[in-house]
Amino acid sequence: MKKSSKSKCPVTKGEVDLGVYAKVDGVWKELGLAAPARRALVDNNILKLADFKKYKIEQVADFHGMGPNALALLKKAKAPFKK
Repeated sequence: MKKSSKSKCPVTKGEVDLGVYAKVDGVWKELGLAAPARRALVDNNILKLADFKKYKIEQVADFHGMGPNALALLKKAKAPFKK
């Protein structure tokens, strides 16, 4: 049985309008996050640091698209908000 080489990823398949993300993910791009992590935050309506500080890092770690690099950068960004 031959495996299909077709991607199941909606981004790769061109089913996602990346321009929509580009309009709102600037703060995450400036932070150095990769595109999948930026999309994960936007998809969860986390558009700025003030939104992000309402979440525990463990919650964000469960988002599809979050990897170790993104989490490390987000932990650094969140540090000033700790009480």
